[in-house]
Amino acid sequence: MDSYIHHTSNGTTYSGPDAVRLQQAITLRSAITLYRACGVIPTRGMGIVNMLKLATTITSKTYKRTHAAQAEADLHIWIETMKSALPIFQEDQQP
Repeated sequence: MDSYIHHTSNGTTYSGPDAVRLQQAITLRSAITLYRACGVIPTRGMGIVNMLKLATTITSKTYKRTHAAQAEADLHIWIETMKSALPIFQEDQQP
């Protein structure tokens, strides 16, 4: 199955396993940033330890609780790399 990103005036579609994983990584990076800024966790049961475990499944690097900033940076690199690899369609284009 091919993965792609499709932007329309109604929203953005992340289609396929790679695109969905990209969206997961974007959301995770945002949650880690929020946690580092003010200690907020995104949902019950998803503390920093679980966020770092999930980051490990994406980046294949192991993180300790004190290395949240490194996980955030590694996720950023992974996200930008994946964005450049996936085809992106605009509203007037068809996937």
